[in-house]
Amino acid sequence: MSTDAIVLLKEDHKEMRRLFKEFQAAGDNAKKRKGQLVEGILEALTVHTYIENQVLYPYVREHVPDLEDDILESYEEHHVADVLCFELSTMKPDDERFTAKTTVLIESVTHHMDEEEQSWFPKVRVVLGRKQLQEIGARMLELKKTAPRKPTAPKAMKNAVNAMTA
Repeated sequence: MSTDAIVLLKEDHKEMRRLFKEFQAAGDNAKKRKGQLVEGILEALTVHTYIENQVLYPYVREHVPDLEDDILESYEEHHVADVLCFELSTMKPDDERFTAKTTVLIESVTHHMDEEEQSWFPKVRVVLGRKQLQEIGARMLELKKTAPRKPTAPKAMKNAVNAMTA
């Protein structure tokens, strides 16, 4: 198994795309199956965004300054995904907006993955090189073992709820 960070992330992306296609193919009457697929999507995204936010993004931000804006945008895209994941984790498959919210999540994450793979992963590979990407990948694999598996409310949502109840 490769420890190259970009290879590992692309493997995650491939798995998410597979889950997305299964969800989209499940049909309107397959509520239970859709619910199970969304649980898998939420876990995969929670782990994936966590390891990117904790390991890859800070490292790239420090060592590839030309990608600063891309990294900041990626953090924001992750935030949007985190909000949608948390909201979906509180919903049932027969909720009126469950499928619509999942579809928006899929569209947003697909755009994000395409941007990473086509735009800035190639730049990261050129600047960092094989050895550094393997070191980053090894750290990501270690962190993946203890990464959260279930979505939690993003900090901004928690702060807003706390302010309303104070």
